[in-house]
Amino acid sequence: MSRRLETTSNIWLTGASSGIGEALAKQLATHGHRLIVTGRRKEALDALVNQHPQHMLAAPADTTSKADLEAIKDSLGHFGDLDMAILNAGTCEYLEIAEYDSRVIEANMTTNVVGTARSLDIALPALRATRAKGKPATLVIVSSSAWWFPFGRAEGYGASKAALTYFAHALRADLAAEGIDVVVVSPGFVKTPLTDRNDFPMPFIISSEDAAHRIVKGLEKGKTEIAFPRRFTWLLKALGALPQGLVDRMAASMARNNHS
Repeated sequence: MSRRLETTSNIWLTGASSGIGEALAKQLATHGHRLIVTGRRKEALDALVNQHPQHMLAAPADTTSKADLEAIKDSLGHFGDLDMAILNAGTCEYLEIAEYDSRVIEANMTTNVVGTARSLDIALPALRATRAKGKPATLVIVSSSAWWFPFGRAEGYGASKAALTYFAHALRADLAAEGIDVVVVSPGFVKTPLTDRNDFPMPFIISSEDAAHRIVKGLEKGKTEIAFPRRFTWLLKALGALPQGLVDRMAASMARNNHS
């Protein structure tokens, strides 16, 4: 079955109340798709739905909460069979090594990895039901390109995104026999409320609207890996492919510059 984003697809989108998720929800609705939008902030979701009342339903939930997800499970079928789940909810917390605190690592892992895994508790049965009717079903996991290079202060964030990407690729292998496609999205720096807190240069940063446009185009083309912007992602991959000793020295030098 084709994995291309079909016309008037029914989509569940998490992390929809701000940033990439909000921009993605608006663009998908403009393209005629119908969305169940999830986020922790009900007011923000309601404001989003009010802009596209015929194409959206708010289903507020914290994706790290099993109880919250169970409460919205039936909402996934509001528009009919679920064609696609876009698991985008995430966070980014940086570690100050001089004041090491494992809770920073835990916070990143809990939201980015555990929250995504728990979202599958309700998304996967819905996608399987769609496939059982002979229709395409797609799972999209939004990760990051950050883990391709060991940036200082990003121990928690980078590790969580590395784990998330491995999780997605392993799911792709396991779900292939069922005909459920798995797409991994790996953005570079995107201007969002999360990155607005960053206190360091962000090369090749793009707007959340641009990021959403690239994701939609990638899904429409049937891509299984969507990474952007190309100049940044290619640079990170090239740096990460260097001998480990050289990577370590570069990363340490960059960390010292940030600290100074």
